[in-house]
Amino acid sequence: MTINGGFEPVFCTIVPPHVLDRLAQAEDPVLAGPARRTLQRDAFERTRRRLTTVIGAPTVAPPAGADPEQPHRTVYDARHGTDLPGTKVRGEGDEPGQDATVNRAYAGLGATFELFLKAYRRNSIDGAGMPLDATVHYDREYNNAFWNGEQMVFGDGDGEIFLDFTIPIDVIGHELAHGVTQYTANLTYFGQPGALNESVSDVFGALIKQYTLGQTATEADWLIGAGLLAPRVTGVALRSMKAPGTAYDDDVLGKDPQPATMDDYVRTGRDNGGVHINSGIPNHAFYLAATALGGHAWERAGQVWYDVLTGGELKQDALFTDFAALTVKSARERYGDGEELDAVGKAWEQVGVRTR
Repeated sequence: MTINGGFEPVFCTIVPPHVLDRLAQAEDPVLAGPARRTLQRDAFERTRRRLTTVIGAPTVAPPAGADPEQPHRTVYDARHGTDLPGTKVRGEGDEPGQDATVNRAYAGLGATFELFLKAYRRNSIDGAGMPLDATVHYDREYNNAFWNGEQMVFGDGDGEIFLDFTIPIDVIGHELAHGVTQYTANLTYFGQPGALNESVSDVFGALIKQYTLGQTATEADWLIGAGLLAPRVTGVALRSMKAPGTAYDDDVLGKDPQPATMDDYVRTGRDNGGVHINSGIPNHAFYLAATALGGHAWERAGQVWYDVLTGGELKQDALFTDFAALTVKSARERYGDGEELDAVGKAWEQVGVRTR
């Protein structure tokens, strides 16, 4: 927490800094230029997020008389500028327009709201009906999407490496899930707690996609950001929960660095201590638990993870072992000594994380 009792000033992006760093070093200016500008913009937004936390962001309440069973969405268009939120282009209940990006953002906000409401009885990101705002067409050739503590922001991508960031619904869900973490466990964004922060967002991003598509754990692809990479890129997504380290292997982007188990845990000072890298380990544990249980992953495995995130026992500086132990405890408390407990325990064992 901050010294004034506010939230940790976390600025969360879907594309990891190490990916943009690699792109920024490309010999082709068509590739390097957008990556460098994106890194500069991210640095600016990260600073603004920190200042907003110190000064205090305005509390956003739902409209008077708002139905707690319905989202309150507003989509804005930055028109390739950087002033937020931009020009309002679609409000709650408005009919779809001609801009597919606006429509995808609107639908993704709704899908995220619906999963948390229907599966976990959570009313929006903060649990109290927080309006869901998103800005599209942010900056020019901006290669990222982010949650800034108050709203979602989407770039259009450069068209060479990344496409429109509203295309994968799990990217929308991932970033909004950072908001859920912000209002619950508020995991510190560094090292293992930061990797857990990222992993929780990947988990719920994946669940939102599966819920929207009506997929079982077996049917799902368990990819984060499928459809985001441009055709020239040798890869399928940003990350794979099923097989961390295999999402891409490209001449420009390099190879996906995520480990699947603690045997390959990466110790680094970059990327806030490897938060986007080592998240592969708890990601894989969730995949293993969910597929062992079968059926819809948001029901049992997802419920256990949600219970831990919102239960009040998960500390801000939690390590993988702390989180794992709480999932075992949650599985036992909710389901008893049955297959849920067995699946969760074995999943952590397979990735090399102790549960006691």
